[in-house]
Parts: sequence; C-alpha cells; structure tokens
Amino acid sequence: MDDNDVLDRCLAGGFVDFHHPSFRLVDQIVQDNAKILAELNTGYRSPAEIRTMLGEITGKRIPESASVALPFRSDFGRHITIGERAFVNADCFFVDLGGITIDDDALIAPRVTILSVNHDPDPIARRSVITAGVHIGRNAWIGAGATICPGVTVGENAVVGAGSVVTKDVAPNTVVGGIPAKHLRDL
Repeated sequence: MDDNDVLDRCLAGGFVDFHHPSFRLVDQIVQDNAKILAELNTGYRSPAEIRTMLGEITGKRIPESASVALPFRSDFGRHITIGERAFVNADCFFVDLGGITIDDDALIAPRVTILSVNHDPDPIARRSVITAGVHIGRNAWIGAGATICPGVTVGENAVVGAGSVVTKDVAPNTVVGGIPAKHLRDL
C-alpha cells in the first residue's frame, strides 16, 4: 500500500491498521496540521486568513462565502470539505480521517463534534480504527453541542436539536433530537 492508497482506504471506509508502515503519512499530516491549527487558534484571524489556513489544512480551497469561527479543531484535517455559504461556529471538533463533507448552506452551531472514526470493540483490534464518512446535507442545521457519529448522513434541510447524539441517518426535511436522536417531526 503506497501513501495515496492509505488516504484512499481511509475515505473508502472500513478497518484501517494504524500499524501498517504506510500509516506514517497520516501521522505526518496530523503533525503538520497540528502546527497550523495551533497558529490558527492563537489570536485574531481575519475571515480570509481563516479560510487560507483551513485550505492549508484540508488541501482544498475553502469558498469565500463559507465562514468558520475560531477556535476550530480537527484531528486530521485533510478529509474535510466545506461548501459554499456553509457556516461552522466556534469550538467545533471534526474527527475527519474517514471524511466529513459539509454541503452548501449548512449551519454547524458551536461545540458540535463530527466523528468519522470509531474503534473496534474487540480489545485485540481496538488500536486500529474503522472509518465511515459523514455527510451534512445542503441547508441542514446542526444544533449546539450535538455529536454526529461515523457513517451518518444528515439530509437536506434537516435539523438536529442541540445536544443530540446522532447515530443513524437523518431524513431530509425532518427534525431529530435526543440521545440517541429520534425523529421529532417533518418540516
């Protein structure tokens, strides 16, 4: 497995062995991005500076119409995609090795955690990870303090209530809430 293969494998979902030699690339990206995040979250940054630094972290252009408030945290960074006019509020944490896509016009409230990685419950396999991408649909709204678990898709125009833990897909045009999040109503 070469360097690009390990990144593709992480995005494809499934078991990823931390001990494989190609995983060194992931470790290097984590360390490089930790430096950028430390600088990003220290002192005032203009919106343009934030977008530029996030572009360095993700390896992708962050749209000028998108907005990310500080502090912002990520454990990997390279597998985050942020759409046009998307808004990510302060103190969000993205665990993105498995991929996190935030579509156009999505709103992410403060202190939201989005996870695309989990561990195997088997004690022998627990040191490696299982990746599963997260997709936040167009114009979805994730309430403050919510947690979105690996593999979840939040549909277009959906609303996730504050403090919810979302373990299953959220249908478009619905409101969910609670722990675990359950359907509350249609929009």
